[in-house]
Formats: sequence, C-alpha cells, structure tokens
Amino acid sequence: MHWWYEDRSSVLLLLFLYVLQGIPLGLAGSIPMLLASKSVDYKQQALFSFVFWPFSIKLLWAPIVDGAYIQSIGRRKTWLVPTQYVIGTIMFILSYKLDAIMGGPEPDVWNLTVCFFILNFCAATQDIAVDGWALTMLSKKNVGLASTCNSVGQTAGYFLGYVVFLALESADFCNKYFRSADSHKEEGLVNLSGFMYFWAIVFIITTTLVMIFKKEDAQNTSEINDTASKGVVSTYKLLFKIICLPNVLQYVVILLTAKIGFASESIVALKLIECGIHKETLALLAIPLTPLQIALPVIIAKYTSGPRPLDIFLKAIRYRLIFTLLFAAFVHYTPSFKLEDGTFPYYYFAAVLIMYCFHQVTLYSMFVAVMAFNAKISDPHIGGTYMTLLNTVANLGGNWPSTLALWYVDALTTTNCVGGTSNLVYCSKEDKAKVCETAGGLCVTTVDGYYVEAVLCLILGILWLIWKSDSTRKLQNVDPERWRCPR
Repeated sequence: MHWWYEDRSSVLLLLFLYVLQGIPLGLAGSIPMLLASKSVDYKQQALFSFVFWPFSIKLLWAPIVDGAYIQSIGRRKTWLVPTQYVIGTIMFILSYKLDAIMGGPEPDVWNLTVCFFILNFCAATQDIAVDGWALTMLSKKNVGLASTCNSVGQTAGYFLGYVVFLALESADFCNKYFRSADSHKEEGLVNLSGFMYFWAIVFIITTTLVMIFKKEDAQNTSEINDTASKGVVSTYKLLFKIICLPNVLQYVVILLTAKIGFASESIVALKLIECGIHKETLALLAIPLTPLQIALPVIIAKYTSGPRPLDIFLKAIRYRLIFTLLFAAFVHYTPSFKLEDGTFPYYYFAAVLIMYCFHQVTLYSMFVAVMAFNAKISDPHIGGTYMTLLNTVANLGGNWPSTLALWYVDALTTTNCVGGTSNLVYCSKEDKAKVCETAGGLCVTTVDGYYVEAVLCLILGILWLIWKSDSTRKLQNVDPERWRCPR
C-alpha cells in the first residue's frame, strides 16, 4: 500500500469531502419517502423533484467556479469554504424549522424545495471545486485516485443520508432491531431535525478546520487545467462552439429524449409506499444492490469498449421498456400480497429485489454505453469540457421526464364519488372530496394516473426507437474529425 502512502492525508480529506457532498443528496432522496407517508400529492412531489436538477445543470456555472477565485484564499477554497458553510447554516436553521415545515397534515413543500435546492446547488458547486482541487492535491502518480474517492465518498454519503437515516427514523425498524420488547416507542432513534442538526455541526466544524489548516498547492495549476486558464468567457464560447456542431446537436437531442419511455419509473417507489410498503424497507433494498452497482460498469465495459457502444444503448432501451410494464403490473398486484397483520412475505421482497437487479442491468448498460461513446467522440484537445457537456446533457435527459411524470399523475387520475347524498361525480379535488365524504359518499379511484403514464411511456419509448434508432446507429459511423471543435 506504500504507493499511495505519501498522499494518505489528501486521499482521506478528499474521501471525507465527497462523503459530505453525498449527505444532502441522500437526505433529498429520503424526503419524497417522508412526503409519501404524509399523503402529499404527486404535483408537490414533482415540485420537490427539482432539487435534483443542480447536479444535472452544474455545467452552467462550472466555468465560473473554475476560473474565478480570490488568490489569497486559494482557487478551490474560494468556493469550497463558503458553499460548505452555506450547507451547514441551512441545515442548522432547518433543524429548528422542520417541525413547522413538515408537521401537520399539509407539509410546506415549497419552502422545503427551496431549501433543498440551495443545499444541492451548493453541493454541486462543492463537487466542481473538489474535482478541480483533487488534481493538484494528489501527486501525479496518484491522481487517478480522485475518481475512486468521488465514487466511494459520494456513495457513502448518500447511503448515510438515505438508507441509514430512513432506517433510524423508522419506529418499526428501531423497535424491531434496537429496542427490547418492553421499551418500544412511537418514534425512531433519530428524526429529520436531529439528523440535520448533527450534520450541520459536522459541516461547520470541518469546513473551519479545512480553511485554517489545509493549504492549496498552486504549482502547475495552469498546466492542470488549460481550459480554465483561457478565462470564463472563453470557456462559455467553447461550449457554444461544441454544441453547435451538427453531429453534437443531433446527439444532444438523442440524449435529451432517449429516457422519455422510463419517466414512470420515478413513481414506482411512491406507489409501493401507498400500497403499504414501509419507506425504510425500500431504502434497505439499496444495500444488496450496491455491490451490483459497483460491479456492473466493470462487466458492461467489456461490451461497450468497441467501435459501436450505442448498439448496446439501443438494446438496453428495448429491455428497459419492458420494465415499464413489469413495474406497473407489480404495483397493481402488490396489495394482494399483503398479510392480515399488514406486513408482506419475504418472497415478495425477494421478487422485488430480483426485478430491481435486472432493471439495474438495463440502466447501467445505457449509462456505460453513453459514457463510452462520449469518451470516443470527445475532442482530445478539450476532452474535459467536451465530456462534461455531454454527461450533463445525459443527466438532464433523465431528470426532466421524471419531473414531468410526477407533475401529471394527479391530472391523469380519475376519482369518483360513490354513494351518499351528494350529486358529485368526480372528487379528485380536495374540497370536492370533503363534500363527498360529508354527504356520506366515498371517493374511489377508477383510473390511476400512474398506469396511464406507464402505457403512455411505453408508447413514447417505442415511437422514440422508431424515430431515432437509425440516426443513433449512424452517429457511430461519423468520421472522428467531424466531432472536433473548430479552433
């Protein structure tokens, strides 16, 4: 292990910074589960889904973070220190305000969205700064460890903020595994306020220590990132030149639309919670999936390393579209598996896990194929900027369909008023639902918008394949010189 020993302090610091980066992401992932348990409607879930957008659009401000800094503070610390202080401060304030925001029958989703959007915006900005700092913090022979620190640290942070938090927040989980039979309580070991308070203190203390004790190595900075040395304005001009290339523009359209057939996937977990599955149980399913998620890119890379990686991409889309219907069928039949005591049998969760495993194969096949093609076509003279642009577009192509799907679930749902003395036919609106119930009626869902969207997504996915399959394949035959950016 002596090969990285001289950089051990830097490796540990990078790992810790990436863990901190994953905490807001994990907490943001857990909030929809908490909102679902409070029966928040899907339009509000769609509103909250915007908090995941900053990591998909960070290229918009990345040149500023990379090129503008205060020399006396340091190129990376100029952005790292204030963003982490902002994250810690917001978490600290939220720890005292969450009871008012999340409490009651109607959580304040708008304020929650604003706060978490700022948290993730700062985390994305911190990611840009730490990625750049890693190049000068590590020695040349160990600079490859930066990506490992990123992957391991961010995954660990997300795991803490999502899986660990939801497990410790659950009264059922804590009573079953951490408390004796005579000491059961109606709450978990931690709540969201306490969890955020703890990490707020961690952010503030560690940021202060980094600001005081960690010095930046300014040597060879211009050599490390020649794109930034050209200036912020030049970088934006370069991005514009890249995206205006005819082939790149066509590829961007493909990346932005390819995942429209999978938009309904974002609703599956929320529907399962509606069916009675505990949110912490769904979170714990991520544990056995983690080794698979680590292994899949390595395995799939063997098949995408050739000259035609997008062939794998198109095949994966076809198989992933099948899961759109499989998920819908699984959600539909989930209530029939429910036992008399309100729990679900182990074989049900085994089936869920198996289905998720196969789904991950299709998901990672698409991801690795796109990454391989991006690396293949990127202009080597500006590879970092080129790759970042394409990866950002690919991420955005997954976010907007999910948000749109969540937004229209309720609009596509039909709820009828059955029985009672009311003349109402539909009671999808909350005020009409109260009128129906007051008149002795019962609001019954006759058409669930999720199933409508699942069918629509399948149709749109098939139409996309008809529309873009040939042009996607042809992009792989384009002369490499036609992907180069004019200089």
